[in-house]
Amino acid sequence: MDGTLGEGWREGGQMTVELAVVLPVTIAVVLVAINLLRFSAACASFDRVALDAVVSQGVAPAGDQNRAAAVDEVRSCIQGALQDDDLAVEVSAEQLSGGAGDVSGGRGGGFPVSPLLTRFTCTMHYRPWPQVDSFAGVRVGTPLTIDHTRSLVVDRFRAGVVV
Repeated sequence: MDGTLGEGWREGGQMTVELAVVLPVTIAVVLVAINLLRFSAACASFDRVALDAVVSQGVAPAGDQNRAAAVDEVRSCIQGALQDDDLAVEVSAEQLSGGAGDVSGGRGGGFPVSPLLTRFTCTMHYRPWPQVDSFAGVRVGTPLTIDHTRSLVVDRFRAGVVV
């Protein structure tokens, strides 16, 4: 024995260092892939549920027959259908004037055929998992939320009229 380390010992140490370098990158790629799949699934569900909620609840809301009640009904319907802690739902409605329902062609001289033409805009806010501000002393630049928006124009109180 001449007191030197064998070749096998050096290669084992090299593999440990390579693993220590590659493992954090692999974990980051897996987390990005998981979040991408979860966001894609959430977007697909949200698109279907949001449009159904606007057509069923936004056109003729239960209770008070106003825009605020319709927005609340649509929001609660979407949140009830999605049931995910990482998702937040925001719904807004704006009344359109002079659009497709204006007989004057947008010149302002006529009367609107459909005065209750309303655009519902539904926005889903997705929080990626895990929420980390810094990792190993380095500030992580991930967004706090990722947004996905769907909008639909309907004629309130006239069921089945979608523009």
